[in-house]
Amino acid sequence: MIAVTLVIGLVLLAGAYLLVAKREDASYLLKPKNAEVVARGERVYAEHCASCHGANLEGEPEWRSPKPEGTMPAPPHDGTGHTWHHPDELLFQLTKYGVKAVAPEGYKSDMPAFEGVLSDEEIVAVLSFIKAQWPEELQKNHDALSKQK
Repeated sequence: MIAVTLVIGLVLLAGAYLLVAKREDASYLLKPKNAEVVARGERVYAEHCASCHGANLEGEPEWRSPKPEGTMPAPPHDGTGHTWHHPDELLFQLTKYGVKAVAPEGYKSDMPAFEGVLSDEEIVAVLSFIKAQWPEELQKNHDALSKQK
């Protein structure tokens, strides 16, 4: 039942993404091969993300099952999670505006919006750091997904 809820939530989240207006520029594109951007992202991750998603991108325990209050735990951002299933633009929007801005009504998440906390460049940097930690094959799959938009 929990797995079905998670799958439905992810499908609805992907559908919501399609309804969100596309940015005219490509400033949200990740740069996992840019060492300077990745190093900046590592610092931003340690300060703003690691407390929930783990110092090693491992996520919270039991991240596939809702917490007692109904919110979903922070997923891992390493290759074992689902982060790489989402294109650059959606990852950027989720981080900047929070899950509530793009998820269907009723989807519960503790993920805050970082608009006003992080600049767009910092958001791209932290997401680039995360992507740089994935195995090469997942990075290639994510590149292809992001190009489909």
